Amino acid sequence: MEENKKSPFEKEYELAWDKYSKNELKKVFDLADRYIGFMSRCKTERECVEEFKARAEKAGYKNLQDLIKQNKTLKPGDKVYAEAMDKIIALFVIGKRPLEDGMLILGAHIDSPRLDLKQNPLYEDTGLAMLDTHYYGGIKKYQWVTLPLALHGVVVKKDGTKVNIVIGENEDDPVFGVSDLLIHLAKDQMKKTLAEGVEGEKLNVLVGSIPINDKKAKNRVKQNILKILNEKYGIVEEDFVSAEIEIVPAGKARHYGLDKSMIMAYGQDDRVCAYTSFEAMMEIENPEKTCVTLLVDKEEIGSVGATGMQSRFFENTVAEIANLMGDYSELKIRRALANSKMISSDVSAAYDPNYPEVMEKQSSAFFGKGIVFNKYTGARGKSGSNDANPEFIAELRNIMEKHNVVWQMAELGKVDQGGGGTIAYILANYGMEVIDAGIALHNMHAPWEIASKADLYEAKKAYYAFLKEA
Repeated sequence: MEENKKSPFEKEYELAWDKYSKNELKKVFDLADRYIGFMSRCKTERECVEEFKARAEKAGYKNLQDLIKQNKTLKPGDKVYAEAMDKIIALFVIGKRPLEDGMLILGAHIDSPRLDLKQNPLYEDTGLAMLDTHYYGGIKKYQWVTLPLALHGVVVKKDGTKVNIVIGENEDDPVFGVSDLLIHLAKDQMKKTLAEGVEGEKLNVLVGSIPINDKKAKNRVKQNILKILNEKYGIVEEDFVSAEIEIVPAGKARHYGLDKSMIMAYGQDDRVCAYTSFEAMMEIENPEKTCVTLLVDKEEIGSVGATGMQSRFFENTVAEIANLMGDYSELKIRRALANSKMISSDVSAAYDPNYPEVMEKQSSAFFGKGIVFNKYTGARGKSGSNDANPEFIAELRNIMEKHNVVWQMAELGKVDQGGGGTIAYILANYGMEVIDAGIALHNMHAPWEIASKADLYEAKKAYYAFLKEA
């Protein structure tokens, strides 16, 4: 019976690909090429912020802190960005209408599931140098073994000097990995559940096996690794205490499929939405309402901390913007937030023919059918979810139709199967209209995730249409 169900809002064409002219098809693939380059370069929050900041400055955006120091006044059309701790960034284009009339906000997160180095990570065991890790976010631990891995991050010395580290991405770089138990000795392991097969404390990364020449020294292999790090980066073992180093899959994002219709990349949850939001923002000029793109950290662990959505970063930044517009008051800030509208740009789960049992086709997202709107997310009984208002959805339907955007409405799998959350409910706490809308993925939270190039293109169009028309 389920196979015969039809969507009540089925379009003339089955897939976005059906409507593209030759010229538009070129735009689809050009956007995908730019995105693949970005995803190959930017695998951490800091790397994303650095690239977005550089691109924004090139496009005429000014640093908010510089404007504050110079006591500058903001006027309609001005472009401003604010960032904190190199891991969260907000971009504003000042609108013609007063800020208290509300803003149009695109919000996405730039952190992704990974392995983090512990603060005392380096040790030696049986002539092997190892790095101890602590996984970040929701991962299937067994997916992270036997993969080529890279080190990305920053080490801060006692004198405040920052040393950026990227090892494992260049052709002549070494890569690293977490070993798995050979099948010949895995009798007991194979009896365990997938969740138990690889334990978190066994996600230790192998980084070396050559000892230093001093045969009387202890931990000779570890000492050699420290020697290499000191010669190349000028760091010592104690510097790991003030380091933030992430273990991520090594290698570039790639075209996926014989027809190159898809993209394989690490961290598409949620950099695929962050990137398309940023691209849409770069096309906004002289809007009626102030437009914002907000790219945050820590979503994968609950949006906590100074760089997460639950921090005061955004609220404080809006207050500073209002002050430079000469229109600050506590009441007006509250009105500005309450009167705003937001698309929480986060990914959804694409229907996978290999696992139909967890999806309900009538309410699933599909590759090639455009951006995915989720009225609600959450788990089971909508727990932890923002639930968008139908009035806002109706407005968005009209905007999408006006801009010829291909879109679909979906839920995250069957009702009792599980679920997930986004930053939407946090912004909704201000009383603004919020809905989740993003790109559907295969392999979500796996080291390599898959997205459709058509959906990437339609998402960028949708985000632009929202900022232009809402």
